[in-house]
Amino acid sequence: MAQFVRKLAEKAPALLNTAVTYSKPRLATFWHYAKPELVPRTPAKIPIAIQSLKKIVKSAQTGSFKQLTVKEALLNGLVATKVWMWFYVGEIIGKRGIIGCNV
Repeated sequence: MAQFVRKLAEKAPALLNTAVTYSKPRLATFWHYAKPELVPRTPAKIPIAIQSLKKIVKSAQTGSFKQLTVKEALLNGLVATKVWMWFYVGEIIGKRGIIGCNV
């Protein structure tokens, strides 16, 4: 056991350097895509959201949503599911529990 610990202690700096070398480009790519998503929304985006909502309503009224490709429909479904799930997460946080309501 002591020999194992000694060998591990000898190899630890090399393993750490390898892990850092492997992780740096991947973390940089992750941060590049995550940074804009984590920024809080600003009031400047409200008119854009209203226009988008009007476009969705018009699409529902005219039936143009039937002309979507499978990929576009799948992406729209995923976005709707994401919004739906965040609604449930907010409800759980608001109730301070998963089950029931403390009346």
